[in-house]
Amino acid sequence: MTVWTPAMVADRLELAAEVMKSLPPVRPRGFFSAWPDYLPTFGDQVGQEPRMRRPLPSPKMISDADEALLWLRWPDQEIAQILWARANRNPWKQVCWHHGISRATANRRHEFGLAVIVWRLNGQQVPQKRSMEYVVAKSGEA
Repeated sequence: MTVWTPAMVADRLELAAEVMKSLPPVRPRGFFSAWPDYLPTFGDQVGQEPRMRRPLPSPKMISDADEALLWLRWPDQEIAQILWARANRNPWKQVCWHHGISRATANRRHEFGLAVIVWRLNGQQVPQKRSMEYVVAKSGEA
């Protein structure tokens, strides 16, 4: 059995955010374009840099991302939003402005959210009558 750490959870959430960004967009049923597909000729492509596209994520990566998204149900909604914003690499300033909190408070809530997920993944009950500081400290010891 794997013993989870906050760093492992943060990495997994970042991977989930990258996978979600790389998936094709969801479109409504019946969405189509009446314009014909444009096929570039050789003359159009002369002097252009090749466009490298990232490969689509593997089914295992998608399953892992779905599993990581389900973890965001465990902390409170505001803390889950902070975790997801940081997984998407939003700057702290934007996260703080959106939630109306200071940088230190946002960081504490981020660490607490990771700690709650770590406790649950390690099969432990998160103590309700303990401070956020205690929960964060004990999550790093495991």
